[in-house]
Amino acid sequence: MAGNSFGNLFKLTTFGESHGRALGGVIDGCPAGIELDFDAIQRELDRRKPGQSAIVTQRKEPDAVEFYSGIFEGKTTGTPIGFAIHNTNQKSKDYSHIKDSYRPSHADYVYDQKYGFRDYRGGGRSSARETASRVVAGAIAKQFLKEIKITAYVSAVGDLKLDTPYTELNFSEIEKNPVRCADAQMAAQMESYIKDIRKQGDTVGGVITCVAENVPIGLGEPVFDKLHAEIGKAMLSINAVKGFEYGSGFAGCAMKGSEHNDQYNSDGTTKTNYSGGIQGGISNGMDIYFNVAFKPVATIIQPYETIDKEGNPVTTQGKGRHDPCVVPRAVPIVEAMMALVLADYTLLNRTIKI
Repeated sequence: MAGNSFGNLFKLTTFGESHGRALGGVIDGCPAGIELDFDAIQRELDRRKPGQSAIVTQRKEPDAVEFYSGIFEGKTTGTPIGFAIHNTNQKSKDYSHIKDSYRPSHADYVYDQKYGFRDYRGGGRSSARETASRVVAGAIAKQFLKEIKITAYVSAVGDLKLDTPYTELNFSEIEKNPVRCADAQMAAQMESYIKDIRKQGDTVGGVITCVAENVPIGLGEPVFDKLHAEIGKAMLSINAVKGFEYGSGFAGCAMKGSEHNDQYNSDGTTKTNYSGGIQGGISNGMDIYFNVAFKPVATIIQPYETIDKEGNPVTTQGKGRHDPCVVPRAVPIVEAMMALVLADYTLLNRTIKI
């Protein structure tokens, strides 16, 4: 299987399955001398881990990371950083009923067709549990990018949408509610809705908005390695993501050029930021902001029709512990992938200036 690595200079390779012994990764290219806050890394994992509230999967995993290389006396050495997160609460029998059939809109069928074999226990390698390794790497990347602040929050769940611009929100509200919405009233509505969806044995999608502040001018490598193209790739690599837009996004299509153009101030900043902090594929010093759309989780706890390996129609039903809505736990994943992109492009920018 190819495609298990992300990045050019600051590079992450992950391994492991949802119901294997462990997940983990190797971070290559991390500069030496970074003093790591291990509590901060674990806090990021705790934001992603299952069982943290009543509106997420109730699988109980501590998601405690263990580092095996690349760190000495609390600092990075510049050599590959190896780490693992051991699985402790697998219930593989919850998936025995789909051993010979395929869940609609899941990776089951295509994995079987591509490889001729699949790990049906929680989706194996296609499980969103793989993203725990990304969060570890992203947490280290954040500590490398000390001056840059990356903040993500849930801006929509189903039809419930937070329309307030991010510049008018209080980001301190995000971690005060289980949905991770930056508005307390909307968070309460979203939480209630997700609970209702869960009672129905169904799932719902949502949107995560992410903002990167204090990004320096000059990150991005035109023509094919534009900064926003790499951010889009990073976000679209996350399980269940169906869409990505930055700056004005699709709404900009309805605007005139005279409305959409970001006029300059004398110091090089712009009066508006429809560009989303990126022009010509290069960061311009303004905030980078974007939206990431997540589909409803494919596994539903209600009867559904599908086919078995022979193509025969069968009726089955989801079992086990699943998220009714993935976006609350995906917030730290979005932040992590953004951090990996910015760390990689920061190192690339240094090579150009040498």
